[in-house]
Amino acid sequence: MAKTVNIWIDGQALEVPDSMTIIEAADKHGIYIPRLCYHPDLPPTANCGVCVVEVAGNPAPKRACCTPVMEGMKITTNTKNLRSYRKTLVEMILSNHDVTCPTCAANNKCELQTLANNLNIDPDALPNILDKHPIDDSSLSIIRDVNKCIACGRCITVCNEVQTVYALTVTDRGIDSHVDTAFSRGMANSPCVNCGQCTVYCPTGALRERNDIDGVWEAILDPDKHVIVQEAPSIRVSLGEEFGMPFGSVTPKKMYAALRKIGFDSVMDTNFTADLTIIEEGTECVTKLKAGEKRPLITSCSPGWIKFMETYYPDLADCVSTAKSPMSMFGVLSKTYYAQEQKIDPAKIVSVAIMPCTAKKFEARRPEMRDSGFQDTDYVLTTRELIRMIKEAGVDFANIKEEEADEGMSFYTGAGTIFGATGGVMEAAIRSAYFLVTNTELPDLDIKAVRGLQGVKEATLNVPGFGDLRVAVAHGLSNARYVMDRVREGLATKGESPWHFIEIMACPGGCVGGGGQPYGNDIASRARRGLSLYEEDRSLPVRLSHHNPEVTRIYERFLGAPNSPLALQLLHTHYFKRSVNDGQITGEATHKHH
Repeated sequence: MAKTVNIWIDGQALEVPDSMTIIEAADKHGIYIPRLCYHPDLPPTANCGVCVVEVAGNPAPKRACCTPVMEGMKITTNTKNLRSYRKTLVEMILSNHDVTCPTCAANNKCELQTLANNLNIDPDALPNILDKHPIDDSSLSIIRDVNKCIACGRCITVCNEVQTVYALTVTDRGIDSHVDTAFSRGMANSPCVNCGQCTVYCPTGALRERNDIDGVWEAILDPDKHVIVQEAPSIRVSLGEEFGMPFGSVTPKKMYAALRKIGFDSVMDTNFTADLTIIEEGTECVTKLKAGEKRPLITSCSPGWIKFMETYYPDLADCVSTAKSPMSMFGVLSKTYYAQEQKIDPAKIVSVAIMPCTAKKFEARRPEMRDSGFQDTDYVLTTRELIRMIKEAGVDFANIKEEEADEGMSFYTGAGTIFGATGGVMEAAIRSAYFLVTNTELPDLDIKAVRGLQGVKEATLNVPGFGDLRVAVAHGLSNARYVMDRVREGLATKGESPWHFIEIMACPGGCVGGGGQPYGNDIASRARRGLSLYEEDRSLPVRLSHHNPEVTRIYERFLGAPNSPLALQLLHTHYFKRSVNDGQITGEATHKHH
């Protein structure tokens, strides 16, 4: 049992674990200490000094984020001196900050803005000493505006410690120090995998997604264009929270109605191609299992993970499924199968994807994603961008009447919807792979061993006719690195992998925690969104991908069979070997299926 200590905060007696810091103890008991650089998901950097408190017996204030509690400690969080100290610190930050709040992507979500308002600071009364620097817009996914950076260090912490990508660092010294990429070469020429976790944890608007809203509006308002839209599984559990609905509300039919109101010509659903991905990837997996393959099959739905693999583990590229992500499968089918069924010239189709993920913007621009003869996915909007479009269109999302999606590529099963949570792809795949091997249904569809937010989850499932199927699930790239190191070691020393099938998602929590999800996207919110997806799975009449009637129809009318020559041509891909300085779309091809 953890040892506890007795402390007092603002005169309130508390018993707390001795492993806590002052700010953790205060948060646990509902006592708010102002903060700016601190985030409960990340190790403290103690950069800003805003969280200072007075501790009896200490001559100087202490930073609550990094000061451990001690027996008998008496802490005061709000005094005249503390308020003056905090106010001065925030005024100094604002005087060297590009204060353009109304037009900033983080407006009304900015922690600096909120703190300044709470401390009653008037930015117009402050001197402006900002020496403006160029905006780094080299990346296909992420814009970095150093003029809005407050040097809190969160982006560096999440990039280096949580994701182990090391794209960001502190450059220069003293007053000139600032967050930058190595040698100031820009995000596009760094190891950045476009996961966008830096944008999630940035307290201001210094890091944000590349905005594609204007291009989508232009397409919608062009009478010559037929604009089709798809939405990822996790979008339906994050939209509602931005419009005053209970957190984790599942809103697919409101989402469809809002998109139709915005003006999209055809509203369908990425969950359909999530089911299709399971059939393609499951067939690929079963083929390897039956062949006695010693190298594992690793899922390929997360573009941040794929680029991470291409950069750090290209020698294991042949272990990664060649199946495209559900988004890219939908994109290529929208300009082939859908165009054929609807008798529309594919040159007039504009395919738009609503994704929780900044890395999807990069994925859409990969040169190999043109198997339709066109760019398969024309635009990718993050959840945050869709929210802005809904507001711009004047849609009352919370009260809009629900509508169904259009038929053709929209029906989905419970297996398709859980793609949005870590472990969901694995669970969906096992449900169908079991059937593909045994020709019988899995007795219990709820595979709870692969659920939850543990960094690496392992499970063994007995499959009649095969034996024990060993699987692993990792989310967050530091955990992916651990799994891939074990695979590499196992292949080198024993000639086989510790697991047969592996799911990896770049973002902690999976897509519910994607880099394009609404601001305030902490671990607790990711957990709640994931639970909502599992609740929708249980409520749906069909929970198995191989029972999706629209998937059955697309094989009968167009693809022929799973892993058929046409399926391999359109729905599968290859990967590149990249250097850590190769940020975008060049590289040497390493692995191709078709």
